[in-house]
Amino acid sequence: MTPISNGQVSIIRTERGLTIAGTRITLYDVMDHLKAQYPPKFIRDAFNLTDSQLHAALSYIEAYRAEVEAEYQEILKAAAETQQYWEQKNRDRFARIAATPPRPGYEAVRAKLQERREQRLAKK
Repeated sequence: MTPISNGQVSIIRTERGLTIAGTRITLYDVMDHLKAQYPPKFIRDAFNLTDSQLHAALSYIEAYRAEVEAEYQEILKAAAETQQYWEQKNRDRFARIAATPPRPGYEAVRAKLQERREQRLAKK
């Protein structure tokens, strides 16, 4: 894969992966939106890109579809593993927090929060 450039806008490789030059937007961000079938104008506006930046990204994805798709799948796999790790780590932490008794002196605040929660759930 080589960068595609029209003189001003190009796709470059950074530590974050394939990135639209001059932004922090990766092609994987764009591909997430493409997979969700968002229209190009929505993607452009969501990431505050220019037409030429979006065109460069879409052209690069199309020109190197197999390579970009393979990298995208690796990114998704790594993200899933990271999410699983943090969910497990937080699950243990939240279980410890839930097992601790409430702090003394906060009974009135806890009762008020519980009342508001019940009101909110009743409205649904």
